[in-house]
Amino acid sequence: MNQRFRITRSMQPKAGVQGITLEECQAYFSSKANFAYQTVLTVKGKESTMSIDGDFFMWKHGEALIPFRHYMGDLYVAVSHQEIVPLMMEIATDLRADMVEG
Repeated sequence: MNQRFRITRSMQPKAGVQGITLEECQAYFSSKANFAYQTVLTVKGKESTMSIDGDFFMWKHGEALIPFRHYMGDLYVAVSHQEIVPLMMEIATDLRADMVEG
């Protein structure tokens, strides 16, 4: 089972701190290599296909596509490859945010 992490500013003192906006994410990820924005995530299983509407920044890692989902001022990602951890830390630092499990 994958661990899920949240990149958030909610842990910071409240004075003037806002959540991570979609526009901020779009600007940030557009400048990063191997990221693409999409509004639907399609998950294919052996017997079914599921589509999830949302704001996803897809990281291409080899043959895998790893979704970073923007939802209500935070970014969520599941750690399915160890290479995601340093990338998450870099993104959290760049966005002046914290990284928490959950």
